[in-house]
Amino acid sequence: MRPLLFLVFFFASFFLFCQKKPINITSKQDSIVFDSITKKALSFFRKRQLDSFKKHSWKAYQIVQTEEQLQKTHFYKATYYKYTEQPDSAYYHYNQSKTILLKLKDSVKATRRMLNMANIQRETYDYLGSEITSIKALGYIENSSLNQSRQSLYNNLGLIAQQRNNLKDALKYYNLSLKELQKDSIQHLDLYLYIINNKGLLYQCFNQHEKAITYFKKGLSFDGLKINHPIQYALLLENLAASNFLLGNKKNVLQQYNEVLNIRDSLNDFKGLSTTHINLSDYYKSLNQNKKALLHSNEALKHAKQTHNNKRWLEALKKLSELTKGEESKQYLREYITLNDSLFQKERQLKNQFAKIRYETDKKEKENVVLKTENQQKQAEITYQKQQKTIGWLAAASGLLLFGVSVMFYFQHRRKLLYQAQLQKVEAREHERQQIAKSLHDEVAGDLRLLHQKLEKSNLVEEAQKLDAVKENVRNLSHQLSSVSFDKVSFKNQIINLVSDYFELDFRIKVNGLQEYDWTTIDNSIKRLLYLSTRESIQNCKKYAKASTITINFSVHKKYVHLDITDNGIGFDTSVSKKGIGLQNLQERVEELSGTLTITSEVGKGTQTHIQIPLNA
Repeated sequence: MRPLLFLVFFFASFFLFCQKKPINITSKQDSIVFDSITKKALSFFRKRQLDSFKKHSWKAYQIVQTEEQLQKTHFYKATYYKYTEQPDSAYYHYNQSKTILLKLKDSVKATRRMLNMANIQRETYDYLGSEITSIKALGYIENSSLNQSRQSLYNNLGLIAQQRNNLKDALKYYNLSLKELQKDSIQHLDLYLYIINNKGLLYQCFNQHEKAITYFKKGLSFDGLKINHPIQYALLLENLAASNFLLGNKKNVLQQYNEVLNIRDSLNDFKGLSTTHINLSDYYKSLNQNKKALLHSNEALKHAKQTHNNKRWLEALKKLSELTKGEESKQYLREYITLNDSLFQKERQLKNQFAKIRYETDKKEKENVVLKTENQQKQAEITYQKQQKTIGWLAAASGLLLFGVSVMFYFQHRRKLLYQAQLQKVEAREHERQQIAKSLHDEVAGDLRLLHQKLEKSNLVEEAQKLDAVKENVRNLSHQLSSVSFDKVSFKNQIINLVSDYFELDFRIKVNGLQEYDWTTIDNSIKRLLYLSTRESIQNCKKYAKASTITINFSVHKKYVHLDITDNGIGFDTSVSKKGIGLQNLQERVEELSGTLTITSEVGKGTQTHIQIPLNA
């Protein structure tokens, strides 16, 4: 509800602000003053004095008289928000500027605004929105000589395809981008190197490092690159070192990483420094020099926070959790989970804001278009006559459809009631287990404790020791029977606590999908089963499977909850090995909820456990 109110207030504020009347001066005077203010604003921007740039841009907005001036102030506002890491506001003003430019039939500048919008959408992981904006922009300049704009748009489409792991489309768009660049009479070496680097990164992402290295070396082959284009030189050199490192060729890797580090340090390229420190941390970790690896991970975290480089921020936290121990490691892991969850929510909110801005813009454009023409009126009349003839058929079809829906609803409702009854039975059994556990713990264990004390006083030491073992077995049985509750600690936090309790450097647990669903809507019986299944699997992996890595995936798909657990342990022959008591109990619990349990394993190839539970049968 709060994000909705925020958006309403946001658009209402801009709407009211846009209605503000300009200062009452003559057109000629206004134009002179406007040009003077915008020139000052631009000079401040070139010096990256963003506060002064904002002040003069907002001042220029107050004296706008023409549509051209209005789009320019929107563009300046968008630029300010872009450089102050406010992508939603930047997108809004780029869109406003683009809309006015299209109205003025200036498709050249409109395309540039759309390129800015597409880049913002891609950088905030709205890949579909960025793809739509890029393709739409290409349509406006299809037959123009704007080669550089087309090059940038194709490159953006290549980056989107690369993020989607689509090698074929990414290569196609990068090649189109290079083709457009070659059409331009002016040589743009920096743009060429950027595309070459992207092609190398593409192959690097698909672990085709030898191909990747050919592109990085091709970019580095230009004379004077280090002096004239230090940013591109550092980028290509670092990626060359990374591919060699991943291939196991570590001979010159450290020297190259340090050279990149020095260049970026001299350029105050703090964003790039976070990446270089991450790579150095990986390098030293591979040599088991954990102290140096820890040092570079901390430096990466510092620079990532400084530049709001969220991707490197997450990587640094993850590496620090792996390189430290105990409570410090858990704290880094908690910070990683919290940041990852926060970024996911922010990305979803930005996508919604972008969609709403597009919707409002399209709606306004449609309201300004006159759709009622003579031909449309005639077509509407013809359509009306046809509709009248088919009303009878539609009525009959509607009746049959209603009957079918009623029957379907009846059976669905009946099935749901049966499933709810099954859930109540499961809850009743859990209550019985709780009562038995309580009785064992409070009464039976207590009586055994008293008897144990009497035997000790009677110097019957051997009998007392045997009775103590019986008491411990009763206590363990009580704990096994006791159930888990989600009243005070949520399901998500219970799983996080469980993973944290077992997580070690040589026993890593990765959890996916936990943050993506609202688990409060899932029945407690299902959550209890998921929790117990996770705990049983982790215990088996640690105790019997000799695993070092476990991957746990939670998902909700097509009215089913899925739990997939994979480990890299020693595995076992499922045709020979029998299920233990723990797995038998788990099988019974799954069947109680009309679910399925599947265990796949081979000796030496780990074990995969899949559980599927219906949300409502």
